[in-house]
Amino acid sequence: MFARSSVTIARAARRTPLVRAYASGHGPSYNEPSGYLFGEKPPAPGTKRVKESWEDIWYYGFYGSLVAFGVLYYFKPDHSVRNWARPEAEKRLDESGREWRYKPTPYSGYPNGIP
Repeated sequence: MFARSSVTIARAARRTPLVRAYASGHGPSYNEPSGYLFGEKPPAPGTKRVKESWEDIWYYGFYGSLVAFGVLYYFKPDHSVRNWARPEAEKRLDESGREWRYKPTPYSGYPNGIP
C-alpha cells in the first residue's frame, strides 16, 4: 500500500512541470517609456501636429455632452416635495379657516406686517 501511493505521487510529479510556459509571450504588454508626453514625439519646428481621426469626435462628443448636460440640468423641472406640497397645504389650511400665517407682534419691528 505504501509503495503504491509513492508511485502515484512520483507519476503526478512527472506530469506537472515546476516552471510553466504560458502562451502570452511576444515581449512586454505595455508601451516602453520614451520620455515624451503620451509617447508622441514633438513635431519639427515650423510644422503642426497632425490630429488622429478619433480626436475631433472625442472633443465634440465630450464637451458637447457637457454643455448639453449643463443646459438640461439648468432647465430641469422642480419636482421637490417642498414645492409640490406647499400650495396644496396652504389651500387646505385656508379652506379650513385656521390661522396659520405669521402675524408679527407690535414689538417685532414690523407692526404692520412683513413687507
